[in-house]
Amino acid sequence: MDLRPLLSVLAVLGPVWGSTLDVDYGGVPLWINRYLGEPSVLSLRGRMDPSWFRAVNTQSCPTECECPIRWPTALYCDYRGLGEMPGGLPSRTQYLFLQGNNLTGFSPDAFANATRLRWLFLDRNQLLSGRLDAGLFSGLTQLVNLFMNHNNLTEVPAGLPGQVRQLRLAYNHIETIPPGTFQNLQNLTLLLLQGNRLKVVGESDFRGLSSLNLLDLTGNLFEKFPRHLPPSISQLYLSNNSMVGVEGDVLQGFPSLRYLRLGRNRLRDGGVDPAAFNLSSLVELDLSYNQLTQIPVVPTTLQYLYLEANQISVFNVSSLCREVSPTAYSRIKILRLDGNRLLHHQLPADWVMCLRVLHHIYV
Repeated sequence: MDLRPLLSVLAVLGPVWGSTLDVDYGGVPLWINRYLGEPSVLSLRGRMDPSWFRAVNTQSCPTECECPIRWPTALYCDYRGLGEMPGGLPSRTQYLFLQGNNLTGFSPDAFANATRLRWLFLDRNQLLSGRLDAGLFSGLTQLVNLFMNHNNLTEVPAGLPGQVRQLRLAYNHIETIPPGTFQNLQNLTLLLLQGNRLKVVGESDFRGLSSLNLLDLTGNLFEKFPRHLPPSISQLYLSNNSMVGVEGDVLQGFPSLRYLRLGRNRLRDGGVDPAAFNLSSLVELDLSYNQLTQIPVVPTTLQYLYLEANQISVFNVSSLCREVSPTAYSRIKILRLDGNRLLHHQLPADWVMCLRVLHHIYV
């Protein structure tokens, strides 16, 4: 398991006391705050302890669901083969788990009695964009996490409430972002769109996302590095696309960008501008599994550089250090060059002076 996404999130979020960690189908860790009464499990499936299943009030718990006494505001209706939304949702419901069913859509008033919802899990259903009313989620003014990974959506849902902080839409069939979709989502910090069919980003597509930290566009259909992305992002994932280059100015205007993933594209030397990665804020850069024959120019402040599985045959120190002196050297701690056309004995003599704080090098 590649731990880099997890470590990146931990580095940005820092420690959260009284919290535990779980991972949903979008692949990004989910912080769970026990002090707020948030459920520490995302499913009751496979848990045999009867104490997990004791109902708070059987009369107010839908027969298709479980209402465990441990979390009186949680409703578990996951992996039940449901083709329709359970009726009679208790008004106390704040955490609703509906993943792993056969839902294709909802009636416009499906959540009318659950206005206190904070988490809504809809992963691994058969949801269709045409069966989601534009105002379906608008009344959920306390909703902070919406999970819709692994469905059949072709558009980003419209009419989302402004308090949403995490929107997970990984592994759908999303091709377009309707105008104004994110206009009121100033609180959104995490947006997962990996595994979709996006080709371009329009000038107004992400307008309104003034607080976005993590944007995952891995595994889409981009042939060029997308422009018009929110300048607030600190983590940008664009691996598994079809990009051949990175223009010199495309990353300017991102003062907080720290983690950039461009692995498994088609990047070539001629397509990567020497100034493309000239960002002093950058901590980690992943360029693995591309078609590079040289080490690209990177800032001396960079700490983690992944270049494995390219076609590099020369270790050009000048790409890592413009000069080498007692005060001028690279801050790289981990450098991966394995899977290239370079052997350890081919490294130039002065690489040690350039990489003097290096912890690990893989050749």
